[in-house]
Amino acid sequence: MLVSDFHFDLPEERIAQEPLADRGASRMLHLDRNTGALADSSFRDLPALLRPDDLIVLNNTRVFPARLYGRRQGSRSHPISPHNPASRDFLHGRIEVLLTRQTSADPNEWECLVRPGRKIGVGEQLYFGESRELQAEVTSRGTFGERGIRFAPVVDFFGIIERLGHVPLPPYIARADRTADRERYQTVYARERGSVAAPTAGLHFTPEIFARLRDREIEIAEVTLHVGLGTFQPVRVQSVEEHHLHKESYLISKEAADAVNRAHDQHRRIVAVGTTSVRTLEYGIAQSQDGRLLAGSGEAELFIYPGYQFRAVDAMLTNFHLPESTLLMLVCAFAGRGRVLGAYRHAVQQGYRFYSYGDCMLIE
Repeated sequence: MLVSDFHFDLPEERIAQEPLADRGASRMLHLDRNTGALADSSFRDLPALLRPDDLIVLNNTRVFPARLYGRRQGSRSHPISPHNPASRDFLHGRIEVLLTRQTSADPNEWECLVRPGRKIGVGEQLYFGESRELQAEVTSRGTFGERGIRFAPVVDFFGIIERLGHVPLPPYIARADRTADRERYQTVYARERGSVAAPTAGLHFTPEIFARLRDREIEIAEVTLHVGLGTFQPVRVQSVEEHHLHKESYLISKEAADAVNRAHDQHRRIVAVGTTSVRTLEYGIAQSQDGRLLAGSGEAELFIYPGYQFRAVDAMLTNFHLPESTLLMLVCAFAGRGRVLGAYRHAVQQGYRFYSYGDCMLIE
């Protein structure tokens, strides 16, 4: 299967550059995955479109300001010399670090992406903040430019990150003013800190929408998947089967597992909000021998593409994703590549807004 099979043409003006003032005002394209029928709708119609006995599963991860700007100070193999002008530039070079995954129990060790990628080597010292509140050493280098870094221990690491860090908006959002994104690039139910990208299907929910869901007695459960490099890393191979996702931390509580298993026993639908919820549920159920969702935590690396047999999810709410991305492949696995790409063409023609701050699809 070729990655190019998941290409579609998207005019640049269809990429949402900022969120709507009202979260719930997004448009929603309703796709019947059995017949391919499409219906233009509004996200506010979601409670009425769902069944009263449905179980909605949300990803309650919280985005933290994971993009840091700092400076670099040479490596052990490239010592700094005050008599060398190039070396002085090396000392004062500005850098950008995007923390993508915490790799140890304490907050000091991370996987990250760095810019300028080619120049930052193992052993270099990195500094962040005017008074160097954070210091880190590059400890390893990955296949596609990832770095491992180790921060020097500090009191209240995440408090400093909240103060120094910037919201890691996707690169296709080009506007300069990002003040409001600290709140807006976050679901209203975000609780568990750890993501570098929002589970964007959840951005449409409001307290009013949740009240209407409760009025219809629709059950809600929460899981956690901390969105990291695995979700948005570009696919660099030609064959889909050759791609491998990076690991992302997840947690399925006993309460969530019980709710999902109870719904399955009662032949009720599981409606996953976002591809991250889908992957968490499918990964959790794949760990069991009896088709029951297992409670637990760890690191998930499940890559879902056409041919995958879904065991946990019956319906899905999802945003519109990038061409040739693993997220689009997951949606195509769920509803069929032809039907999904047809729905995307319809969305383009009808002026839907795409990507993180864009509109959404309900697939049943």
